[in-house]
Amino acid sequence: MARTKSKGEHVLNVSIGIGILILMSACTLLLKNRQEREVVARVGENYLYADEIEALLEIRGTREDSAVFVSDFINNWAVKQLLVSKAQINLPESKLEDFERLVANYRTDLYTGAYKEALAAQGEDTLITVQEMQAFYEEKKENFKLKEKIVQIRFIELPKPFLNKSEVIRRLKRFEDEDVDYLDSVGVQFRKLNFNDSLWIPASRVIEEIPPLTVDNESRYLKNSQFFELEDSMGVYLARINGVLQVNDVAPLSYISETINQVLRNRRKQDYLKQLEIEIIDEATKNNEFEVYASEQ
Repeated sequence: MARTKSKGEHVLNVSIGIGILILMSACTLLLKNRQEREVVARVGENYLYADEIEALLEIRGTREDSAVFVSDFINNWAVKQLLVSKAQINLPESKLEDFERLVANYRTDLYTGAYKEALAAQGEDTLITVQEMQAFYEEKKENFKLKEKIVQIRFIELPKPFLNKSEVIRRLKRFEDEDVDYLDSVGVQFRKLNFNDSLWIPASRVIEEIPPLTVDNESRYLKNSQFFELEDSMGVYLARINGVLQVNDVAPLSYISETINQVLRNRRKQDYLKQLEIEIIDEATKNNEFEVYASEQ
């Protein structure tokens, strides 16, 4: 006598049938994908495609020795695939489990890190006001000690020879509005110039710009309110020092404003992300997407 199938058996058969259809569809899609993409090499079930190599060649930016590059890349790829395959067979199970955990954690960190960065970029207020920077500077001033000497300087490098050197010296020393206008008008004849004497510059950079200055003699010339004239085979260097700050002096706000701006932006970003995490947890808890089970003692 034929047995009538139970409802549970019918559902099971339907589920198996659907599973087979899904598996067949996946295999068909995978086969179609492989057929549409040109396969360059295979190791087991792992395939290397031509478009992947093309992308690398584009990044590399040159086609010189591309045949050698492609050959080396394919061999390196194959060696890695084979080593991974052998490692999965020969390494202890405990070691493989450790690696899988590391891979899973790294994957999670990549996703969450990228998503948090995107959210921060979208919602973070990055504008730091002058008042915020000033307040932070006053609060942390003792942490901003200089690690090298800095100076305020205006200078000119004249070619050799230069007919009106004495006039340029007079104007550079006095430096009133009419003098600035004069120096600007003849500035095309100068080899170098810097008139922004409110800007703080590391002494090491000044030494680079004025070759006759050296680490050994800079203390003689880089002094407050000092005017000096130096010369070498390349030209004549005229400079007026407006300010000097030494190692371990507190750095002026204008000199470290970019650093403070970045510190405050990072602090604001971290505060934003912490608040975001709290809101994500609260929302997930409210929607029953997240719950913590009390452990039984």
